[in-house]
Amino acid sequence: MPTRGRAFDPGCARCPRLSAFLAGVRTKNPAYHARPVPSFGEPGARLLVIGLAPGMHGANRTGRPFTGDHAGILLYRTLYDLGLSSAPESTADGDGLRLVDCRITNAVRCLPPANKPTPAEVRECSGYLAWELDRVPKGGAVLALGTVAHGAVLRAWSLPAASARFAHAATHLLPGGRLLVDSYHCSRYNTQTRRLTPAMFAQAVSLAREWSHR
Repeated sequence: MPTRGRAFDPGCARCPRLSAFLAGVRTKNPAYHARPVPSFGEPGARLLVIGLAPGMHGANRTGRPFTGDHAGILLYRTLYDLGLSSAPESTADGDGLRLVDCRITNAVRCLPPANKPTPAEVRECSGYLAWELDRVPKGGAVLALGTVAHGAVLRAWSLPAASARFAHAATHLLPGGRLLVDSYHCSRYNTQTRRLTPAMFAQAVSLAREWSHR
């Protein structure tokens, strides 16, 4: 049985800067979730997708990763095209969308100011990520969206950074025969500047899917 890390705590306040920031967001936007965001999808799914952190008007608003903002458009469309989601668009928690043997989480569970968590905040959230990673079945796959998520995975496994360099569509073997696949983050900036195209993203997600569902 998995023993590392800790299960998600919806009332987590381990990071004073993030807790204070969220308190201010709740005051200005009382209808927003504005708390630590839980993972979406069943624990133990063969594919775990890891983003950076909740977006102000996306997961921080809706309470579900990559839901309600630009960053989720390409992600959910691609998951749907590959049979990993029941719908191509995620608009709100409770919209009926289901993931198929896939789970989505973030390296940092709370909205950070300017969308930039500190290294200490990423480390503080590492226990939650380790809990998630240990529940990916042996032979499953982890898709890291961006360098922060990539580094957080290595840290959670106590692997040296030099053992797996980040590059789009790069693959790295993890403990238990799991595969880490890297992708540029599907952020508005990356997609609008064409640093990440739909074809490039589909390539990375397909690599993870093919490994985890072989």
